[in-house]
Amino acid sequence: MSRHIRDLLRWSLVIVWLGTAWVSWIERDGIGRDLLVQANIAEVWIAPAILAGIAVDLALGVLLLLRPRRWVYAAAMVMMLVMTAIATILQPSLWLHPLGPLLKNIPLAALLWALMKEPT
Repeated sequence: MSRHIRDLLRWSLVIVWLGTAWVSWIERDGIGRDLLVQANIAEVWIAPAILAGIAVDLALGVLLLLRPRRWVYAAAMVMMLVMTAIATILQPSLWLHPLGPLLKNIPLAALLWALMKEPT
């Protein structure tokens, strides 16, 4: 894979993770909260769960931006899989959503896998 393609793929991941952190911050009392309420998560855990998700997204976005290494791609893969599993347990119908909030994780996993296999 050429350096330009690798950089393009990495920048797309940076945008996904930093964008998700930003949207999650401005919508912290919106869709994510509603999902946790619908899943009967205790009120005391909702804000910390949302803030933890924002922190992870922000950290991964910054690491992908500043320190693109195999371990960062692997960490992003693990967190994406964990978040996908949690979302699947809490709201399996998200797999059927027409905008694909969980389906998009399949090409993200492929992209992360490809970048993990590239020499650094």
